[in-house]
Amino acid sequence: MSNQAAYAEIATALQPYFDGLYDGDVAQMRRIFHSSCRLFSAPDGVATDMDMETYYARVTDRRSPRSLNQARHDAIITIVASGEGGATAVLRTARAPRLYTDFLSLLRIDGRWQIVAKTYSWTTMPAG
Repeated sequence: MSNQAAYAEIATALQPYFDGLYDGDVAQMRRIFHSSCRLFSAPDGVATDMDMETYYARVTDRRSPRSLNQARHDAIITIVASGEGGATAVLRTARAPRLYTDFLSLLRIDGRWQIVAKTYSWTTMPAG
């Protein structure tokens, strides 16, 4: 598979990620996340490590951006893919008041792209 074809395939595979976050829909998110994926961040310099079931519970328990009538800020900043079925994607998402940058590691497993690790950070959304 060429890098251009992999980019297009990964961009399409990431849509349930964007939609699941915006809608608060864990079923959509399960389509892209590998079950053993881990999520990492370091707010205030303190490392956090979360498993998928904890993350899914967090998504389920909070009001979704859609339910809050928030604007979408979904963006693919970059995708770097190798011919061996590995890729990294950098994305932008939001859930006010936070604007997130997500660094995703993906592998092509069983014929589909899956997120196997997520590192993320955030800033406060600019006013306006």
